[in-house]
Amino acid sequence: MNKIISIVLLLFIFGNAAVFAQTNNDAILKIKDTVKSNDIDPLTPAKAAFYSAILPGLGQAYNKKYWKIPIVYGAIGTSTYLYIDNTKKYNQYRDAYKSRLAGNPDPDYDYLSDKQLISAQEFYQRNASLSALFIVGFYILNIIDANVDAALIQFNVNQNLSLRPEYNPDSVTLKSNLGLTLNYRF
Repeated sequence: MNKIISIVLLLFIFGNAAVFAQTNNDAILKIKDTVKSNDIDPLTPAKAAFYSAILPGLGQAYNKKYWKIPIVYGAIGTSTYLYIDNTKKYNQYRDAYKSRLAGNPDPDYDYLSDKQLISAQEFYQRNASLSALFIVGFYILNIIDANVDAALIQFNVNQNLSLRPEYNPDSVTLKSNLGLTLNYRF
């Protein structure tokens, strides 16, 4: 037992020892910078976020990601439309309920009971609140997207490092094999 421990200890010591036969200063690896250029502007993400906060989509235009602008306006615009529409319907049902309580029932809503009018008010009020929350959420997401995109655009992404999906049909089982391939070329 003592002999095995000493052999393992010797292998550990000599296995971890670094042995250099020659030293050549020309063969020293130099660290390459992963940035596109040395002209890095650390304020670029802050500018993009500021522009998006002032006018949604302006930060995406600053980052030259023009295809994102219709998505930003579509998300915020749809949420705004739903907020206005739900608020309008809430006010209609509320006014119909109030006029019924005052003794002057609205003929357009005669087929609904008091309970149904209250339920409709709650439904449209909840949807209007959710739509307002979505407006704020998409506005903040617009600012975050512009900031992150401006920060990531400064890094060099080339074909030396790539992650691609790969599809290989198996000839034996006739099943498809899906996976990811990570390639790094020196």
